[in-house]
Amino acid sequence: MIHVVLYEPEIPSNTGNIIRLCANTGAQLHLVKPLGFELDDKKLKRAGLDYHEWARMQIWETIEDCLTALAKQGISVDAIYPMTTKGSALPHQSELNRPVALLLGPETRGLPEQVRMMFPVENWIRLPMAPNSRSLNLSNATAVIVYEAWRQQGFKDLI
Repeated sequence: MIHVVLYEPEIPSNTGNIIRLCANTGAQLHLVKPLGFELDDKKLKRAGLDYHEWARMQIWETIEDCLTALAKQGISVDAIYPMTTKGSALPHQSELNRPVALLLGPETRGLPEQVRMMFPVENWIRLPMAPNSRSLNLSNATAVIVYEAWRQQGFKDLI
């Protein structure tokens, strides 16, 4: 099982794209408030097309609520992988061939330090980029890491 956790997402079209990604891969999507948009936002719906009904999505008031729910599903802190430019682990070097949660932060500021520090530093994953690049689009970064986890899991059925 792959869980995608979006901490305080801000841009509806990115979240819509990630809804579509999760629907097509079987990953479970978790949104941690506050959200930078309403769930009935036109851009969110347009980006997600008609995949909203196929995506499994939960909304949480706090990151702690989300982590408690993940723990009840067998996802311990050492199986949560924050995506951050501050990380040193690369996706293909990380042990994603097990039930995992992939944690991504808001588009304009990334994961805050207090959230990153909740997880082992060796789990902080960064995506390689060309020199002088700042970051990838949130939905693109999510797709890269979801597919790497799914590849390591042998593209088995995730539902």
